[in-house]
Amino acid sequence: MLNVVGLTPALLKHAPRLQALGPPAPLTPPLPAVTCTSQATMLTGLAPRDHGIVGNGWYFRDLNEVLFWRQSNRLVEGAKVWEEFRGKTANLFWWFAMATSAAISVTPRPAYFADGRKLPDAYSDPPEIARDLQRRHGAFPLFRFWGPLAGIESTRWIASAAIDVIRERDPDLTLVYLPHLDYDLQRKGPDGVEEQVRAVDAEAARILDAAPRHKALVVSEYGITRVSGALCPNRALRQAGLLEVIDNPVGELLDPARSRAFAVCDHQVAHVYTRDVEAARRALEGMGDFVDKAAAGLDHPRAGELVLVAPKDRWFAYPYWTDDARAPDFARTVDIHRKPGYDPCELFNAMSPPAIAWTLLRKKLGFRALLRTTPLDASIVKGSHGRRPDDPADGPLLLGDGDRPRGMAEVKAAILAALAR
Repeated sequence: MLNVVGLTPALLKHAPRLQALGPPAPLTPPLPAVTCTSQATMLTGLAPRDHGIVGNGWYFRDLNEVLFWRQSNRLVEGAKVWEEFRGKTANLFWWFAMATSAAISVTPRPAYFADGRKLPDAYSDPPEIARDLQRRHGAFPLFRFWGPLAGIESTRWIASAAIDVIRERDPDLTLVYLPHLDYDLQRKGPDGVEEQVRAVDAEAARILDAAPRHKALVVSEYGITRVSGALCPNRALRQAGLLEVIDNPVGELLDPARSRAFAVCDHQVAHVYTRDVEAARRALEGMGDFVDKAAAGLDHPRAGELVLVAPKDRWFAYPYWTDDARAPDFARTVDIHRKPGYDPCELFNAMSPPAIAWTLLRKKLGFRALLRTTPLDASIVKGSHGRRPDDPADGPLLLGDGDRPRGMAEVKAAILAALAR
């Protein structure tokens, strides 16, 4: 099962090998239509209210922290597809791939040094798989997987790893994550990405060619549509006197404990955590639509008291500071774990090549130095997702023989049916 992120019925015409698998079945994604929520929905067959993955990140109330991109599969509630199938499953770069009951897992896991360096690495269970893959194909290209250099190299590495695992480990079900379309679709929007679609189609074809006797399903998590600007809910909440910050040498930091309201922004959806619902609602009025959490299947304790969905041509940026001079130091870096919200500006580069080279040299010599590559101008982002699409041609899809589900929660049953045939 190939997860070709960002592939839509409208883009499929540029992917001849995938198109040959048959007509696409458009899928209705969960809300929010983001990576972690979509994947959890497909693998459990449950709504976010039941599997608990309400976004790529959320406010952990007991820790008093906003945390994104956690990797433990124990956060996902409900039985996963491989637990009902009970065959050998390989999870290759789908999220929540650590502490999992799947027989095989491989996922990015950088090495963090005490002096501040971060080097590419991968985690696997069993451990020897990551060691073998990196010996053959080089270190996992972490800086081509996310950040201003993100491109086809990471997808190509994952495809090569998938081929090795299929041939040598012979899993009954192999889940493969191919992220390439995520990058330029967010940078540039959905127009003019034909070359990128052809590139990921070629990597998918390599996997399909390596396993000609296997059944194949292809799915995507969401479609990315054009946006023309960002909205900043946290600045509106701060202006209303509801959001509090800590002012220290790092810059201004969000203070969830003292705040009466703050927003965890995740593409086009924001969870608003508040002790004053009506005041927060008034502060954010006109910035988007408040959804009925129960009707949307989002009424889980991890969700915010309010859930706000952006207009279709806007996305939600996380900044809470009002003066860029007081932005925290991590705001200008690629730092997916410290930011209290998703930041697609990390896909762009604000540093000149000589400045990057000098900074890297200083880091290699043992000096602490920040790669301030991330711009603070949110208007440069041209594509986003998270809303349910207005047009199915711009939404996620499923390709392959067998059942044709309409909702993403039905994908699990489609996988089980394909495995049973």
